[in-house]
Amino acid sequence: MKFFEKKLNSTTIYDGKILKLEVDEVELPDGTTSKRECVRHSGGAAVLCIIDGKVLLVKQFRYLYGKEIYEIPAGKLEKGEDPIVAAARELKEETGMSANLIPYIKLYPTPGYTDEIVYIYLAENCKLGGNQRLDEGEFLSVCFKPLNEVLMLIESGKICDGKTVAALYKYVSEHK
Repeated sequence: MKFFEKKLNSTTIYDGKILKLEVDEVELPDGTTSKRECVRHSGGAAVLCIIDGKVLLVKQFRYLYGKEIYEIPAGKLEKGEDPIVAAARELKEETGMSANLIPYIKLYPTPGYTDEIVYIYLAENCKLGGNQRLDEGEFLSVCFKPLNEVLMLIESGKICDGKTVAALYKYVSEHK
């Protein structure tokens, strides 16, 4: 059996600055119909930067979790923007750094209800210096933590950000 769902119609519930919420009616493989609640998102780009065994992280308050969390630098893609351009922009804005960016991982963070894709790049030849140019309303601090410490923070549940965990586990698996 081929698994495919055909969209029959769609209703937009909300169209905001960051996301769009639609309810689609679909035809299922067996001919019956169902509804799909769809969060449409332009996607994101992130950068894994490791210099001398230390991981570049940003720490910021995330409202929906009610606490500060550590993440690799990242941000939202503008509509139609090339992910590598967004990754370079976010690295510069959040940390003041620049680097050669190599495609590393493409993630579907929550495929059950969103079309968001996060593109993660590996930074090479990082250049320190420069100033942060944070977006209005963005507050974060930048730090380097030893790779082993970051892995312990992941294992202890203190770093839970999906893109950060995925990028670091891939890095560790490639550098055993």
